[in-house]
Amino acid sequence: MITFQDFLHQTTYDNLPDEVIVFARRCLLDLVGILISGKTTELSTLICNHAYQQFGAGSKASSILLDGRKASPAGAALANGMTIDAIDAHDGYKPTKGHIGCHVLPTLLALCEAEDCLDGKEFLASLIIGYEIGGRAGITLHASVPDYHTSGAWGAVTSAALGARILKLDKNKTRHAIGIGEYHGPRSQMMRVIDHPTMLKDGSGWGAMAGVSAAYLAQSGFTGAPAITVEGEDVKKYWSDLGTHWVILDQYFKAYPVCRWAQPATEAAIALTKKHNIKTADIKFIEAHTFAEGCALATRDPQNTEQAQYSLPFPVAASLVYGKLGASEVSQNKLHDHEVLRLCNSMRLIENNDYNAAFPAQRYAHVVIELHSGERLTSDRHTARGDPEDHLTMEEIHQKFHAFASPVIGEKRALEIEQVIMQMGKKTKLSNLLAALNSPA
Repeated sequence: MITFQDFLHQTTYDNLPDEVIVFARRCLLDLVGILISGKTTELSTLICNHAYQQFGAGSKASSILLDGRKASPAGAALANGMTIDAIDAHDGYKPTKGHIGCHVLPTLLALCEAEDCLDGKEFLASLIIGYEIGGRAGITLHASVPDYHTSGAWGAVTSAALGARILKLDKNKTRHAIGIGEYHGPRSQMMRVIDHPTMLKDGSGWGAMAGVSAAYLAQSGFTGAPAITVEGEDVKKYWSDLGTHWVILDQYFKAYPVCRWAQPATEAAIALTKKHNIKTADIKFIEAHTFAEGCALATRDPQNTEQAQYSLPFPVAASLVYGKLGASEVSQNKLHDHEVLRLCNSMRLIENNDYNAAFPAQRYAHVVIELHSGERLTSDRHTARGDPEDHLTMEEIHQKFHAFASPVIGEKRALEIEQVIMQMGKKTKLSNLLAALNSPA
């Protein structure tokens, strides 16, 4: 069994399975597409301005991506992480009920640029290590505390560990970096933002910021060990399969830019209306039967994109009315369609005990549509598309990248970025990707 520190510091590109390396490029492409799309949001504008104004670059500087400005590594990790989180379409890991890549990527981009660590192979290896540590850190935290915390809570541990790797900290300082990250990570309550959707989102940017800060603090001699979610006797079992089971391969990819918990009902509604050729004008109301956490996504009249993304009624209704569900359909100018709101306000959210029992390993939903004629139609049970048991194809990932990126930066530039990512570690370096992402959107 490899130790945490040996896995963190000694794993190299050359001793990683080919399948894992190829999959890492898939994750990278998906995340960068979401980052680009996120630049269109008010959230991103506000946090990028904040990072530039309050986290000024000192002796170390990193790029606020697609912006042209610089900030400290911690500030850039904050801004870029929250920009990804602004569009809820990034990959996720079911056992953590959260997202790993959303804090791993901005952490690495900020640290590697600041430390001039631009080798493509090292970047991809570190990205993979981040997924492996992040998945286990999330499971460990959820197993050791009663509250359900955001991804940023355990993401701070992951980001601190990656900082220790990039900064080449010794074992003692690595322990302190992870301990500081764990202690200062945002233990933010996820269900609060489900009940009251705001720009807080999943805490990933804040976790990345805390983790990057932790690594630099430990480098300077600041102490904070131990991290109990890594070193505690009762959590060793969660770390025992490092290097043998690859968590990165268990990520899901979202087909739609809304909370994963709303997507099974969305799939069920789409399938049922297609099967019976139902027009929205024919629908009297929809019942969505799903697990309790999905029912908590109860916003029916969203006033901003955050509320639209953390709603179950809205994406179900919007997907039926518009015939698609992308970043545009959850943007500010699409929130007040009368037919969408009619369906939202007539929708009934019904908790299903069998689906509760299956959560979070499986997220199920079915819908019942009652027509104005009185006819009731029931869908099959559905999960969300893109689960690890049935990943989106690579072609679908490429199409998704262009659907999110090309409207923002143009098709030509999106294609150039796509080519850089798919050659990462082979023909291109991280510097090529940073150069492609540095000029404003």
